[in-house]
Amino acid sequence: MPLNKEQPRVAIIGAGLAGIATAIALKRQLGFENFVIYEQADDIGGTWRDSTYPGCGSDVSGHWYSLSTDLNPNWTTFFVRQPEILAYWSSLVEKYALLPYITFNTRVQSGEWDASSQTYILNVKDVKSGEEREEWAEVLVSAIGGFLVPRYPEVKGRETFEGVSFHTAQWRHDVDLKGKRVGVIGNGCSAAQLIPQIAKEPSVEVINICRTPSWFVPGGNYVYPEWIKWTFANVPFVLRQYRNFVAARYDIGYLVFRANLKWLSKGLLTSYIKYKTPRKYWDKIVPDYPVGCKRIIVDPGYLKSMKQPNVTVNFDGTEEIVSDGLVTTKGEKIPVDVIIYGTGYDLVPAGIPIKGVGGVTLAEHFEKLGGPEAYLGTTFPNFPNYFALLGPNTATGHASVVFTEEAQINYIMQMIKPVLARKAKSFEVLPSASAKYNAKIQKTLASSVFTSCRSWYQMDGTGKNFVIFPGPVLLYWWWMRRPVWKHYRAIGAERWQKERLLSKVLTIGLGVCVTALGVAVARPESRGVILGLLSQLRTVVRAVSGHVA
Repeated sequence: MPLNKEQPRVAIIGAGLAGIATAIALKRQLGFENFVIYEQADDIGGTWRDSTYPGCGSDVSGHWYSLSTDLNPNWTTFFVRQPEILAYWSSLVEKYALLPYITFNTRVQSGEWDASSQTYILNVKDVKSGEEREEWAEVLVSAIGGFLVPRYPEVKGRETFEGVSFHTAQWRHDVDLKGKRVGVIGNGCSAAQLIPQIAKEPSVEVINICRTPSWFVPGGNYVYPEWIKWTFANVPFVLRQYRNFVAARYDIGYLVFRANLKWLSKGLLTSYIKYKTPRKYWDKIVPDYPVGCKRIIVDPGYLKSMKQPNVTVNFDGTEEIVSDGLVTTKGEKIPVDVIIYGTGYDLVPAGIPIKGVGGVTLAEHFEKLGGPEAYLGTTFPNFPNYFALLGPNTATGHASVVFTEEAQINYIMQMIKPVLARKAKSFEVLPSASAKYNAKIQKTLASSVFTSCRSWYQMDGTGKNFVIFPGPVLLYWWWMRRPVWKHYRAIGAERWQKERLLSKVLTIGLGVCVTALGVAVARPESRGVILGLLSQLRTVVRAVSGHVA
């Protein structure tokens, strides 16, 4: 659907969960339809389109890993698998008729803020034909998320392996693992979900090679019976209250991330890990770092699978890949037929070259700051009308990223409403506001477990933590509930500012009138004075109204 150049335009990069949710908000909240979603693939879904490995699913309940505006009473299980998640988001695209707004097979190559026109000039490329063109947008929303570029281990010889190798994010459905020796490198969430599934086939011999153990919590997945789903769908408020209960239970879990409370969980989780695994692994399977310093894994049956005769875990790490297998850091050669990399994603946002005020790129801006940072994880100094979903320091480690993104989107809708109504041209966060906010974030992180060990939450494993929001997600929602406008520089917003002033005066005036009415009823002798004050208030309101007009 071509954009109307006579109206303000919104460009959204990415048709994953965040991009779809943004489009829905534009239609639902603002009644705005002059937007486009650029998607470099040929379908919607982002990570949940691409990650199709056996066992792939969310480790957050489906009832919280969904939009608050579109609850789903029919989730089959507490933790939902990839096909069901993708089907849910596909149904929303159909419900809100979003397909005409999505330009598939189109990559945003770069973007640059043009101060004279107060727009972003985008270079977009058709990935099939190779054709490039320029597009313009007054508002630019990055919805590419954090799981974009698969990360591979830094070991030599990957290209020398003569067998089949691939990443969990790029699963090879044409490869039959039956009768194969399969080396799985990594023991994060994807590897932990994958291994129990492929090990169900007795002829598959799984060798899991990892460096550092992870903390696991019991999975506790269960199937919702039909009568519960019927109740969710038909009894008012039950599903909403259940979702709230699930969210509250997750957010209370933030307590384990406080450095002074780590003793609460370490003993319990150690007992759980030892209960589930063979004794021969006990000296290596229990982490020596605090619970929460690295991502906690909801156990999908990974620990129990270690008791199977066709599963072996090696904690020596990978030193080198050779033609017929791999070599551990202790020099042991392990022959394998297939290598699967379950090593996650590169979370440092290389992203799209976006230039802001003065031609400075976002990457250069991050480099000056010693790593990525943003005001409220969403806006950046020198980048007017540019918003990032799931930006720096927005992940919590314990809660739903969909909920976080919804909080951001509601904030963005308030920010861009004056721009889309042509009452303002742009808003840009002040450097002082961004610096103060991020100083607070880093100070809070210093007293949490998140800086207690080497992890992918930090630059180069040990530097600045650019991933985690150090608090309960409810706190983040509270901070995002409405913009603090004094933290932004407004351009071309005189009309909007006058209307805000009038709104404030009217609000105060209404409060005064209600109070005066109450006093007049209680003390009739004061009515003359009150009428005089109300007359003066009316004069002030008229004066302000005339100024706005």
